[in-house]
Amino acid sequence: MEDLSFGACHCGMCRRWVGGPFLAKEAETVTVTDGADELNAYRSSDWAERVSCASCGSALWYHLLEPEMFAVSVGALDDVSDMTLTAEIFIDHKPAGYALAGDHKRMTEAEFMAAFAPPPATE
Repeated sequence: MEDLSFGACHCGMCRRWVGGPFLAKEAETVTVTDGADELNAYRSSDWAERVSCASCGSALWYHLLEPEMFAVSVGALDDVSDMTLTAEIFIDHKPAGYALAGDHKRMTEAEFMAAFAPPPATE
């Protein structure tokens, strides 16, 4: 793993999914070499799905369908000791009871959606 950065999402769906901010490492692809039958994919929106372990319930990755992108849960990675938080999104949805330290990018829902949301469907 060359890039040791990760981000945190504070949207309501992520917080419900993992019980707090979803800490994730962006990836171009995910390859499952063993245990594919133990994966549970949930279509959480028109543009994404969330994948977890069917046996233990651990959140594994978020999959943006178009353009394709994966956000792999930091908790699913073996060695995260040198990883650095570089961005927080949906910062305006973060509960007041905690704050993630450090000088890094912070985006509100409006800022994030303006930058990354898929274009509206046309009829």
